[in-house]
Amino acid sequence: MKIVVVEDEHLASSYLKSILEQQSIIPIREITVLKSVRDAVAFFAANTVDLAFMDIHLGDGKSLDIFEQTLVSCPVIFITAYDSYAVKVFKHFTIDYLLKPYEEEELLEALHKYKNIKETFNSNSIVESLVEIENQSHIQHHFLVNHRDKLISVNDTSITYFFATGKHLFIYTNSGSSYLYNNNLKDLIDKLDPTLFFKINRKYSVNRNYIQEIVKHSSQKIEILLKVAVPDTEPIILSKKEINNFKNWLDS
Repeated sequence: MKIVVVEDEHLASSYLKSILEQQSIIPIREITVLKSVRDAVAFFAANTVDLAFMDIHLGDGKSLDIFEQTLVSCPVIFITAYDSYAVKVFKHFTIDYLLKPYEEEELLEALHKYKNIKETFNSNSIVESLVEIENQSHIQHHFLVNHRDKLISVNDTSITYFFATGKHLFIYTNSGSSYLYNNNLKDLIDKLDPTLFFKINRKYSVNRNYIQEIVKHSSQKIEILLKVAVPDTEPIILSKKEINNFKNWLDS
């Protein structure tokens, strides 16, 4: 069988190639190493292989660019340095993934998996996987704030809610601290983890883990009660246009 490795780091591709050449799980007749999106596009336009290993980030772009420019019909094992969220995506859509730095045993396990399921492989899932990762790669998980004479990086899991007032945006944390953040809620909302935060109205984006109670005053008026104190004396009322989206978000 023929294998292609798309990896722009020489040490990484050499390490992978040496393991593939020594293993006995699958018979390999030829291994081709490519170092760029451009080379990969040209190669797949003229060649077919049985299995591909691809790093997500390459010197001249991302693996997604390859699939947009040419047909890749073989199974793919991705090599990635993405976080746990993206790893879940790989598990769902692809043959397998290798999270850098990986051990030889992990590569051999991926080959066993490929051997077992290659017959039912669906090449369309490759594109779905990369599109999903591309969409999630812009999520911001840490927020740099000023605190007296220090700079503090606040993790999103410790943030109870974002609160906008006037031209200012504040971050409130589960430790009871609050920080002025140099952004506005409108621009920030698309960068927040959509599984964790929901924009309730023009003032609040809240962490689902700190919602204490949801009070339904009517079909068009829903109040959100949080487990922590809030700076505004007015109740937190869910925007009418977001009611259905909020219910779906809670149910997801």
